[in-house]
Amino acid sequence: MTLLRRTFLAFALLLASLSVLRAQSDSGHQPEMAEKLLALTNQARTEAGLQPLTVDPALAAAAMKHCERMSVEGALEHIYPGELDLGGRASLAGVHFSLIEENIAFGHSPGQIHDEWMHSEGHRQNLLSSEVNHVGIAVIAHHGNLYAVADFTRSTSSYTPEQAEAQIASLIRSASAGIRFRTDPADARNACALDHGIPNKLSGGDPGYVMRWQNADLSQLPPQLAAQLSSGHYQQAAVGACPARGVEGGFTQYRMAVLLY
Repeated sequence: MTLLRRTFLAFALLLASLSVLRAQSDSGHQPEMAEKLLALTNQARTEAGLQPLTVDPALAAAAMKHCERMSVEGALEHIYPGELDLGGRASLAGVHFSLIEENIAFGHSPGQIHDEWMHSEGHRQNLLSSEVNHVGIAVIAHHGNLYAVADFTRSTSSYTPEQAEAQIASLIRSASAGIRFRTDPADARNACALDHGIPNKLSGGDPGYVMRWQNADLSQLPPQLAAQLSSGHYQQAAVGACPARGVEGGFTQYRMAVLLY
C-alpha cells in the first residue's frame, strides 16, 4: 500500500470517528435547545403584549417523558399506545392545573421549530394563549434531528379540603369583617354534596342563603356570594368542601359551599 493511500485511509477513518463522536454528543436531552425555545416563546408573547411563561420543572419532566417516547417512535403523536394522555402525564408528575395544552414538533433547530409553531394556527394559539402561565419544554436530539415538546398550563394551587375551607373563610373575613364562623363544617359539607337545596337535617338551623360552586381558582369569591356578604344581612357563615364532580385527566377543581345565617 502506498504512503498516499495509507494517508487517505487514515484521514477517512478520522472523519468517520469525528462523525460518530459528533452524533453521540448531539444525541439525548438538549437543555440548551429547550432554553432557546423558551426564549423564543417568551419573546413572541412579549411582542404580543402577553406575560412571559414561567418554567414548571414538574411539567418539564412530564414533557421530557413524552419527548423520549417520540424520539423512539419516530412518528409524532400526542399519545402513544399504553401511554397516559397529556393531563394524566402532567398529573402523575405532580402538576396542578385547570388548563393544559401541548405543542410537539420535529425539526433541525429551535428557530425552525418555533417558526413552524407560529405558522400553525393551533400551535400558535397555544403558545400565545393569555390563559396559560406556565410551560414545560423538552428537546431531544436523535440522529441529527430534534424532537420537541412544549406543555402549557394554567397552574393552580393544591389544597386539601380543610385548606380550601380555610382559604374561603379568609376571603369571607376580608369581605365581611364582622361575620362569625360556625366551628362545625358538617352542615356546609353536606350541602356541598347536594345539587340544590339544603340537607334534611341541619345541626345549626336553616341558613338564609346557600352558595355552591366549583372551579380551580380559590383566590376570589363568586360575585353573587360577595354581594350577599356586602349586604350586611348575615352574621354567621359556615364553609364546606366536598369532592369535585366531572373532573378527569388530572385537572384540579374545588367544589365549595357557603351557608350564611
